[in-house]
Amino acid sequence: MKIPTIHGYIERRILVTYVAEPDIIKQILPAPFRPRLYNGKAIVGICLIRLKNIKPKGFPNFIGVNSENGAHRIAVEWEENHQLKSGVYIPRRDTNLRLNTFVGGRIFPGKHYFAKFNVIESQNNYHLDFTSSDNTQIAIDAFKSKYFDEKSIFQSVDNVSNFFENGDVGYSPNGKNFDGLKLIPYYWQVAPLQVTNIQSSYFGNKTIFPEDSVKFDNAILMENIEHEWQSINSIKGIYNEIQQCS
Repeated sequence: MKIPTIHGYIERRILVTYVAEPDIIKQILPAPFRPRLYNGKAIVGICLIRLKNIKPKGFPNFIGVNSENGAHRIAVEWEENHQLKSGVYIPRRDTNLRLNTFVGGRIFPGKHYFAKFNVIESQNNYHLDFTSSDNTQIAIDAFKSKYFDEKSIFQSVDNVSNFFENGDVGYSPNGKNFDGLKLIPYYWQVAPLQVTNIQSSYFGNKTIFPEDSVKFDNAILMENIEHEWQSINSIKGIYNEIQQCS
């Protein structure tokens, strides 16, 4: 699947990171992907992103669309042309823009579930929750901080920032293929978030993630980033259906 280069603005992006047991993630991932580890742990999480003025590059802003979106992600690596590659595998996408639910998997990579988002942002405080069409739910409360979570296995905001900046390619399942997009931010800047509440029915589903196999690690924030999405070649593989939360 090839799409034109997409241009717009990341008005707000919260990257919520969990650590998980590698053996559990290996069972979830389809070939050719395998977990990308950090300090012996698989890295999974959620991207909660508000996009603004999204449209084909070169088109005027007034035709662009805005949306709130959530993507469950798994940090992965794989071999391609005898080279080790890294990025994220995205088993699930949610959006408040019905257009995305129609074009997802056809024009834009990955099936998108329609979700109702509730977002409150005030004085560096962030609340976001959504319930999707299949009753998948997420809720987070956090505030912008000068200090990174000292309990994180990444130990510093620079370490987690570098980990994700170097994994800027995302693949979504589409039949037996995996369609890819590359994020190209015009600059990269993150800030730590202190999380006071985090809930995900996906990562809380014990049929996928047994007790104590996955836990919250940290969250970071990006704001007001001009960027592009570029389509990349699909990867052929065997798509093993991943259970969805209900």
